[in-house]
Amino acid sequence: MSESLRSSPYLYSGVATSVEQRNRVLRNTYWLLALSMVPTVLGAWIGVTTGLTAALSPMMGLVVFMGGAFGFMFAIEKTKNSASGVPVLLGFTFFMGLMLSRLVGAVLGLSNGASLIMMSFAGTGAIFLGMATMSSIIKRDLGSMGKFLFIGMIMLLVAGIANVFIQSSALMITLSVLAIGIFSAFILYDLKRVKDGEETNYITATLSVYLSLYNVFQSLLSIFGMTAGDD
Repeated sequence: MSESLRSSPYLYSGVATSVEQRNRVLRNTYWLLALSMVPTVLGAWIGVTTGLTAALSPMMGLVVFMGGAFGFMFAIEKTKNSASGVPVLLGFTFFMGLMLSRLVGAVLGLSNGASLIMMSFAGTGAIFLGMATMSSIIKRDLGSMGKFLFIGMIMLLVAGIANVFIQSSALMITLSVLAIGIFSAFILYDLKRVKDGEETNYITATLSVYLSLYNVFQSLLSIFGMTAGDD
């Protein structure tokens, strides 16, 4: 469901910045990204222990997710240049953790659920490390990737919403695999934009990378839960 939660990657405008400023934005992005994991885990834990999201129907869950997420994203956009930007972003990551708790709870119900979650964490971390490394190595401009990634994301969103009604496991696995590829590329794209000085707001940069990581983790967990849950 969360494939929609990204701003259009080709709406950004390039801004000339110094190397020092680029490094500062990148450093702040990494720190805030690490901090954002805390409320995400807290939200997921609360959701699992209370069963709050598990009680929602698939349709109601989609409505709550879309409404809450887009509401938070609007607030983040309005506060990204103020002191309240970070708390709003952290509130958003708590909400996203809460929404993730339904999937986490389902996987934890499997006999090897805890190990599947750890595998998903490890896989997400490995992808992030790989994309971060590539963003430092690649010298060519990746701006042309933006439109293609955005189109792919929209197609994933439409198919994902359709699958809420279809409830096809095969389609879900296919979409999860595609999502891992698309959002891994988004991580590379967004980090490269920061390194090139095209993104100068670390809150916006953190939001973009966080959403990609969220989708990668969610997709890995879905795949492991459906294919390795009985191992």
